[in-house]
Amino acid sequence: MHAEAGKAQDQPPTAGTGVGRRALITGGALAAAGLGAGVTALALDGGDLHGGGPGREAPPEQPPVPFHGERQAGVTAAQQPATQLLALDLAPAATSDGRAALRGLLGELTRVLAEASGAGPADARLRDGPPARLTGLVGVGPGLAARLALNVPPVLLTELPAFPGDRLDPARGGGDLVLQLCAADRWPLSVVAEQVDAVARAAGATVRWTQSGFLARTAGGATPRNLFGFKDGTANPDGEQSGQWVWGPPGPHEHGTVLVYRRIRMDTAAFAALPGDRQEQVMGRRAGDGSPLTGTAEHDEPDIYAKNPDGSYLIPATAHVRLSSPRLDGGARMLRRGYNYDDGPGDRGLLFCAFMRDPAQFTRVQNRLAARDALNAFVEHTASAVAYVLPGAPEGGTLGEVLFG
Repeated sequence: MHAEAGKAQDQPPTAGTGVGRRALITGGALAAAGLGAGVTALALDGGDLHGGGPGREAPPEQPPVPFHGERQAGVTAAQQPATQLLALDLAPAATSDGRAALRGLLGELTRVLAEASGAGPADARLRDGPPARLTGLVGVGPGLAARLALNVPPVLLTELPAFPGDRLDPARGGGDLVLQLCAADRWPLSVVAEQVDAVARAAGATVRWTQSGFLARTAGGATPRNLFGFKDGTANPDGEQSGQWVWGPPGPHEHGTVLVYRRIRMDTAAFAALPGDRQEQVMGRRAGDGSPLTGTAEHDEPDIYAKNPDGSYLIPATAHVRLSSPRLDGGARMLRRGYNYDDGPGDRGLLFCAFMRDPAQFTRVQNRLAARDALNAFVEHTASAVAYVLPGAPEGGTLGEVLFG
């Protein structure tokens, strides 16, 4: 959901295990009927819940994802099945004291994430079983950057404006620091989130909010589906496009990016009650294979100007795909790595996580969607955050060194 990117992606495949397309669509319908997402996933698996069994070989073990590098692995690595987002607020302090506290906290976060991502995690709870393949990212909020006069150009980090239809809960959004942890399952996320909370409190910071999410099970490399049953994140930018639209400009910030996070509650039951062809008109894509209404394959570029013989658009004027098309935004694209969430009956939906060089890009797209998107009848934005995702840390280095230059 949100911000069509136009061309086939050249990003690492989504991590996951395989089930057929029909099973995934069925899973979306079950979720709409009110069944818990975890129960749905187990039901769809249909095999030995312990992952083994007579005649079945265990899948090959994948190595840990390296923590150190030019860019943070939470953006560059294959999208993992489970996520935990959390935001921290630092204690009020004078600028010099605040900068020192932030530098110390970033050093501790670097240590925690590097240890948890390594082949031999320091925490004994993470040593048993296959590698968790934990990835993470740390970003700085605009309020903290301004308060401590950090070295982040304002063009890279600005607060989002209010959008029509927003129902934002301040307690669920914002934050001085925003972290996203991802892994193959929930267990390592809980352990590492506990460690993050401990080092934050030791530095005088507090956890502002947390939010967990998950991906639908997919065959390797397939685009995951949201709780409406449609593919979400079909056409992310390739490497060259990411250099133009996702990563910072040449210079000290070229390996950083901006995260826009939106917690979007979805009325899955109301959407499921629509006839199938009407659902596809609302989205501008076909539910089965994800192809645009003007194409035959998922990665065909939507032709937002193609018309029927009567002069109406093949992709309706209020379709989500049309209004989020980069053709209406100078070709600008964002990297979407969204997750589903399920916090109980009446509160399930999408954790929209998108990465871009300039958050004004999101503002332009969201203003169009807020004004005309047919999906507005079925979604409600309940939380929001924006953060400058720091460049990665080299071996022996610390996240955030660019902030104090």
